[in-house]
Amino acid sequence: MDQQGVVKRRLAVLVGCNYPNTRNELHGCVNDVLAMQETLTTRFGFKQEDMEVLTDKPESKVKPTGANIKAALRRMVEKAQNGPGGDVLFFHYSGHGTRIPSVKPAHPFRQDEAIVPCDFNLITDVDFRELVNQLPKGTSFTMISDSCHSGGLIYKEKEQIGPFSSSNRSLEMETTTTTLRALPFKEVLDHLSSLTGIFTSDIGTHLLELFGGDAGLKFRLPTIDLMDLLEKMTLRERHVDSGILLSGCQADETSADVGGGGGKAYGAFSNAIQTVLKENGGALKNKELVMMARKVLERLGFQQHPCLYCSDQNADATFLSLP
Repeated sequence: MDQQGVVKRRLAVLVGCNYPNTRNELHGCVNDVLAMQETLTTRFGFKQEDMEVLTDKPESKVKPTGANIKAALRRMVEKAQNGPGGDVLFFHYSGHGTRIPSVKPAHPFRQDEAIVPCDFNLITDVDFRELVNQLPKGTSFTMISDSCHSGGLIYKEKEQIGPFSSSNRSLEMETTTTTLRALPFKEVLDHLSSLTGIFTSDIGTHLLELFGGDAGLKFRLPTIDLMDLLEKMTLRERHVDSGILLSGCQADETSADVGGGGGKAYGAFSNAIQTVLKENGGALKNKELVMMARKVLERLGFQQHPCLYCSDQNADATFLSLP
């Protein structure tokens, strides 16, 4: 409830992709979102009916495809648009991430970040920026991405806690079974090529062939239209910026998927977040949570450095606006 007595709604979309029975299989992603679902309910006041959970467990009726993830996010944003304002929106993604050649005309030699839904219909930084720019004033959109190359997943979001390098390595990690939550661009391209039968290195061609209008925004628009859209997005972002990204690692780093042999599997970053929240019962600022998670990962020997992207105001805001 805010100062005017209006009850803030707390809405969430939680996505876990383990890619079972594939060469890209992970083990801890579904566990991550189930743990977060419990935390949102018991600590942050979210209601079960206000959370959508998408996983690729065999028994799941609705899989976390690119189209289904974006549809769930759109439904969450539409609820916020039709409400009194000031809602708290949260998106947690655990799964593979990738980097693709930039389609932004001004950055022909750079790479863009994307998450990899279970059907490989990539969701990029531009898709998340478009989503954030639709939010009404006073609404926050907090995103945790426990995936490789997750730094920068909201286009043009301001970096508050960024790159860090360290050669320290704990012996504790040497006995831990880990898998990287990363899919190199070539693997993504080869997989899509096997589905389309088209031999081209232009990933947009494959995505449009397979998914049509459900493909990511940056793949659907001609270059000149994309340039115009990105400029408009940047101008709006300077005035209304509700996005808060807590990334599991830097854009050039990988995130670890731990276990799967016998013990309970989990994402290293998701587990670090849970550890910090359990060790600190009170409210935490977004920047405090990220720095504490970094320390947990460093203590355990993980070579990944969580980052924070948001406005200056949101860096000092309380994580998920704890009531």
